[in-house]
Amino acid sequence: MQRIPLGRSELRVSPICLGTMTFGEVQVDAPAAHRLLDHALERGLNFIDTAEMYPVPASEARYGVTESLIGEWLKKRPQLRSRIVLATKAAGPVRGYKWMRNGSADVTADDIVASCDASLKRLNTEVIDLYQLHWPTRAVPMFGGLYYTPKDEGGLTSIEGQLRGLQRLVEAGKVRHVGLSNETPWGVGEFLRVADAEGLPRIASVQNAYSLLNRSVDNGLDEVLHREQVSLLAYSPLGFGLLSGKYDAAGFDDPANRGRLSVFDSMRKQRHGRVEALTTARLYNALAREHGLSPAQLALAFCYRNWRVASTIIGVTTIEQLDENIEAWEIDLEPEVLEAIDRIRWQHRDPAQ
Repeated sequence: MQRIPLGRSELRVSPICLGTMTFGEVQVDAPAAHRLLDHALERGLNFIDTAEMYPVPASEARYGVTESLIGEWLKKRPQLRSRIVLATKAAGPVRGYKWMRNGSADVTADDIVASCDASLKRLNTEVIDLYQLHWPTRAVPMFGGLYYTPKDEGGLTSIEGQLRGLQRLVEAGKVRHVGLSNETPWGVGEFLRVADAEGLPRIASVQNAYSLLNRSVDNGLDEVLHREQVSLLAYSPLGFGLLSGKYDAAGFDDPANRGRLSVFDSMRKQRHGRVEALTTARLYNALAREHGLSPAQLALAFCYRNWRVASTIIGVTTIEQLDENIEAWEIDLEPEVLEAIDRIRWQHRDPAQ
């Protein structure tokens, strides 16, 4: 599989990235996670993404478990470390998770360094190739929020302060390159401006949700990323399984369905659990079948062949799903299919934004 440059960095990654958000939860135990990691490399992927907060849903009992599973895998296979690009993330303001940073609404430079040090230990590695800030340390709408509220601003670590924390990690040789996640156009621009003005690390990538159910990247962020040569890492391309078709027949209440939106009640309260998201997903899934594609093939091909996307982060629980997702790379969507996708979006605009 070809390798794509991340931003202006020297990192070269496969256009498909193995996401690990489910590793360590009931769906994917340690042996299954290690099999998936092995198989991903065998199929040509070299890019692995994780986070200190994984698995999802986040909990005190399982905090850091995903990184530890990857670390165990690397410890048994030390020869593989140089073959992969390993990415992880420092959690943003945790607001209510008392078991992490005492539930602080801030993330200081010291917090960033401490989170990285802990991730390095769990991952059994001396360096993280791409270290990302998981969500903004600002009062901005995230994970389904819709509106920016200026009255909630104030008192948090500045973007410069966060970059100085990242600079300490780069200078110490603990991090090669840095990135953002769940960021806004203003946030990306400000990180770039401050980095340029102060000689601080330049972000190589932004990891944001991007799928048929959430194309908010298209509303201005895509221009910023293109002009500034910052790579988009698209996560949740299957909309938490909505775009796989697994919920089409019975919704979220089928006891035989082991998808996250069926297993975890808490996840139905988030953006992918909206009735509008399921209704719209069913339209895209029907469109796929009309054109001889599986729903997952349509959704993945839309991301894979999109000029905005450098690498698409896939989340799987079985080898069969992993193979299906990788094989969708060979699919090119016909112009009439892309036109039909846009017609659906015109009527059902980004229900999982």
